[in-house]
Amino acid sequence: MKSKYPHIFEPLTIRRMTLKNRVMMTPMGTNYGDQNGEMTFVHIDYYEQRAKGGTGLLMVENASVFSPQGSNGTTQLRIDHDNYIPRLWYFTERMHKHGACVGIQINHAGASAVSARTGMQPVSASDIPSKAGGEIPRPLEKEEIYEIVKKYGEAAKRAQTAGFDCVEIHAGHSYLLSQFLSPTTNKRTDEFGGSAENRARFAKLVIEEVRKQVGPFFPIFVRISAEEFMEGGNTLEDTLDYLQYFQEEVDVFDVSAGLNGSIQYQIDANYLPDGWRSYMAKAVKEKYGKPCVTMGNIRDPKVAEEILEKGDADIIGMGRGLIADPAWVNKVEFNREDELRKCISCNVGCAGHRIGLNIPIRCTVNPAVNANDEYYKRKINKPCNVVVVGGGTAGLEAACTAAEVGCTTFLLEKKHELGGLSVQISKIPDKKRLADFPTYMINRASKLKNLFIFTDNDTTVEQVKGLKPDIIVNATGSNPTLPPITGLMDLVDKDDSNVATVIKMIERINDYPEDMKGKKVAVVGGGAVGLDVMEFFTERGCEVTIIEMLPMIGNGLDPITKCDTAAKMKKYNVRQMTNTALQEVCNDKFIVKTPEGNIENIDFDYGFVCLGMRSNTPIINELQDAFADTDVEIYNIGDSKRARRIIEGTEEGRDIIKVLERHEFL
Repeated sequence: MKSKYPHIFEPLTIRRMTLKNRVMMTPMGTNYGDQNGEMTFVHIDYYEQRAKGGTGLLMVENASVFSPQGSNGTTQLRIDHDNYIPRLWYFTERMHKHGACVGIQINHAGASAVSARTGMQPVSASDIPSKAGGEIPRPLEKEEIYEIVKKYGEAAKRAQTAGFDCVEIHAGHSYLLSQFLSPTTNKRTDEFGGSAENRARFAKLVIEEVRKQVGPFFPIFVRISAEEFMEGGNTLEDTLDYLQYFQEEVDVFDVSAGLNGSIQYQIDANYLPDGWRSYMAKAVKEKYGKPCVTMGNIRDPKVAEEILEKGDADIIGMGRGLIADPAWVNKVEFNREDELRKCISCNVGCAGHRIGLNIPIRCTVNPAVNANDEYYKRKINKPCNVVVVGGGTAGLEAACTAAEVGCTTFLLEKKHELGGLSVQISKIPDKKRLADFPTYMINRASKLKNLFIFTDNDTTVEQVKGLKPDIIVNATGSNPTLPPITGLMDLVDKDDSNVATVIKMIERINDYPEDMKGKKVAVVGGGAVGLDVMEFFTERGCEVTIIEMLPMIGNGLDPITKCDTAAKMKKYNVRQMTNTALQEVCNDKFIVKTPEGNIENIDFDYGFVCLGMRSNTPIINELQDAFADTDVEIYNIGDSKRARRIIEGTEEGRDIIKVLERHEFL
C-alpha cells in the first residue's frame, strides 16, 4: 500500500542503525520504574505498545548515570551499575521483535535533583537553583566534573551492551549539562564558565568520553534546549554558537526548547501549534549538516510530512502523542487517520501526574496507557443492553466500550451535538485542540453497528424502560456553580446583562471584538475556567482582575499550565486578588471583601463568574426509583457523579468493563 506520507515512512540510516520510519518516541518520565531504579514489566508493556504501534525509534526516558546524586524523580531508571544490564537487555530484545530501534537517554539531574529524595544537597555549575524557589545547589569541584564525565561514558557502554541501538545525552531542560551551558545558572569563573566555549566544555568532555566508550559505529544523540525562553538565557543564535565546540562526535541533535522556568515551551502548552519548534531544528541542521529531531505538539501527519519534505528536520519526535495513541504510526501508514486519538496537550495525566503529583502517568484521552485497546479482545457471553444517558466524552467512552465488546448500546443525548462540555470549551481559540477528543469519539462511535445514537432527545424513564436495559449509565455532565450571592441569579447569563458564566461567554464569543483595549474585565474564580477567560480577554487588550477566595490562583493546575498562566498574568499586568470573597453582584461591578476585611467595588465592562462546576443529574433519582426492584445497575460517571476533569470521566467510561464483569456478561 502506497502511503500518503512517503517522507514519514522513508527509512533513515545513522551509522549502523537504520530506522524503518521517521517517528521517534521522545524520552518522557513515567514513574513506572522500580524503587531500585530497575525497569519494571509495567514499563516494558508500556513501551511495547508503542513498538507494536509502528514507532521507528523508541528513546527511553532519562536514566541516571550517577545515583543518588544525579537522580531525577522517585522511580527514575538507573544505568550506573552493571546489575541493570540484564533487564534492559530483555527490554531491547522485546522491542526489536516489533521492528523498532531503541535508544536510551542518559542524564545527571544536577540542581533539578531533590535532597528529600537523594539525601544530599544538589550539585550544579553554580549555587543558583534550577527553578524559582528551588533548592540552592553546591557548585561542583573540577575533580567531580571529571568523575561525572566518566560516569556518562560507562553508562553509554552499558546501554550498548544491553542491546540499545543508540544513546542520547541530555544537555537541555535544566539538567546538569544544561546548567553549565546556560548563562542563567552558570556563573563560574574557571575554565567551565564565562565564555560559550567554557560553558560547553563539560558537554564536550562527556560526548568525547561516550564516543571513546562506545566506539565509532554507535550513534550518539544529544538533546539541547535550542531556545531557553528565559531572561538572560541562551537564544537560538547563542546555541548555534556553542554547538561548534562539541558537535563533531554528535550524530543527531534532538532539538528541544525551554528550561524549568519556561516549561510551557519544553512540555508544550495546548495552544502552541503543531510543529511550532521546527524552525530551531532547521537552523541547527543548516549550520552543522547533522540530522535533527524536531517535536512540539505534532499530532497531524500532514504537518509531520511537510516538516520532513521541506528538510527542516529528519526525525519527528512525538511524546505525549504516543501516550495518547500508541498506534499513531500504524494508523497513519495504513490510512486510518480518522481513528487517530490525538493528544490534546492538556498535560494533566502525564506532566501533571509525574511532575506535579509524583505518581505514575495516565492520559486524559487514553484510559489504558499500558494496555491500550486490549479490551477489544473481550466479548460478552450473553445478550446485554446498555443505555447511556448523556453524550459527552464520558458517556461516549462508556457507550463505545460497551458496544465494542458486543453489547447492544443506546446513547441518548439532549443536545443536537455530541461531545458535551469539551466541544463548548474548544470554541475558545486557545482551547481549540480540545475538540480533537470529541471528534475522535464521534468517529469511533459512528463505526459501531450495535451503537444506536439519539440526539435532540429529552430522556424519560419510560423511554429508558422501553429499551430493556441491563445496565444504565448516567453521564449527564455538569452546570456552572452559582452560589446564593446577592444579585447573582438576577443578572447572570441574562441577555441584557454584563454578568456571565463561561457557557454564556462561549455563546457570545464571536461578538467580542479583537481589539478591546481599555475595557475592564473582572473574573470571579481563579481556577482553570477563570484562567481561560483571563487569557481570552488579556489577549484582546482588556484590563483583567481575578478574584479568588483561596490564597493562590491556579490551585490544582498541572505545572505546565500553572507556569504558562503565571507568565501571562505577569505579561498583561493582571490584578490578582486572593483571599478575597464575593459579596454582591451588580451589572457593572462586583462587591468583594478583601483579606483585610474591607469592602471594595471592582468595576467592569464584562464580569464573569467562574466558580467551578456542579453535577447535573436531572433524571437519576427517577431512574433509581423505577429500577429499584430489579437487577439493573445504574452506573453514574463523569461530572454527573462529581464535577472534575475529563480524565476521570474517560476512566469511568472505560470502567463499564468492570460493571459488565460484575454482572458476568464478559
